[in-house]
Amino acid sequence: MIAMFLKELDQEAVSTRKMLSIVPEDKFNWQPHPRSMTVLRLVKHIAELPSWVVLALTTSELDFAATPYEPIKINSTAELLEVFEKTLEDAKNHLLTASEEQLNESWTLRSGDTIYSTTSKSETIRHAYCQIVHHRAQLGVFLRLLDIPIPGCYGPSADEMNLL
Repeated sequence: MIAMFLKELDQEAVSTRKMLSIVPEDKFNWQPHPRSMTVLRLVKHIAELPSWVVLALTTSELDFAATPYEPIKINSTAELLEVFEKTLEDAKNHLLTASEEQLNESWTLRSGDTIYSTTSKSETIRHAYCQIVHHRAQLGVFLRLLDIPIPGCYGPSADEMNLL
């Protein structure tokens, strides 16, 4: 499973890097709806998501009540990509030193007494990967609404093929 996780992380990093690299800094505070995240909040979340691999492999839980989220400071697209590359490298390094047995251990997401989920560490890693893809697609919608051409992820995009 570790080899599979490493391969998938590398594959998804290519598309994620392409999407993050085209985010215009002058649109960081834009949001399509009052309930939506701003572009900056969304891209920071995407850039940090590989760190959940590290969380899964080095802890038994994340308790939001005991460990409040500290937002990272990002002022440019270049800084955004630096954060992504750092969390990506850290995730890969932890996967390289992990054992298959570790992946079967339990991991819990909670806020104090409220438990959101208890899954295996491998399921937690899989969930983090799904979140990367999900939020990257959400970013694609944001960029599309801003009339920014979208790069292809699993083949050419409509923009790359010059489709209407």
